[in-house]
Amino acid sequence: MGREDFAIIRSNRRTISLEITSTGEVLVRAPRFMPEAEIRSFVESKSSWLAKYLQKKEQDLDALQEESAFTEQEMERLRELGKKVIPEKVVYYARLMGVSYGRISIRSQKTRWGSCSHEGNLNFNCLLMMAPPEVLDYVVIHELSHRLEMNHSARFWTQVEKVLPDYRGPRKWLKEHGGKLMMRMHGI
Repeated sequence: MGREDFAIIRSNRRTISLEITSTGEVLVRAPRFMPEAEIRSFVESKSSWLAKYLQKKEQDLDALQEESAFTEQEMERLRELGKKVIPEKVVYYARLMGVSYGRISIRSQKTRWGSCSHEGNLNFNCLLMMAPPEVLDYVVIHELSHRLEMNHSARFWTQVEKVLPDYRGPRKWLKEHGGKLMMRMHGI
């Protein structure tokens, strides 16, 4: 994979990671002062995984051509349904986990299923209404777990697992099927 095949985003992070956007762009997130040769070496070490992932993404796009994009009416119905269903889940799991939270927003987020701010405000993607119920539970628990750990450390995942021992199943579902839903929202 040549240098022109990926973009580098440098920041004050300590680790290097790969990200593939919904449009198939490869982003490398790297520490600010990591040498470019080291970054290229990292990307090369992941080249077979990248090739497989990009091929699957292309197959997903081909399959999606048969499925139409969500209309604005459908998106509005999903947002309204989300405003009824998701807050009930948040109340239930927050009580179970002993955590507080701020405002709850249901949006048509382009790249995220959910987020939790430092103030405890929670955002959820209305497309969760198209996912199996256990996936919605997982995302709610995931975001509420950030009220205890604002990171994805081992302690964070232990917290998620306490509430949802089989969180890996819903997480895998999102990785395998979530992109298709996001693409339908964007009409890709």
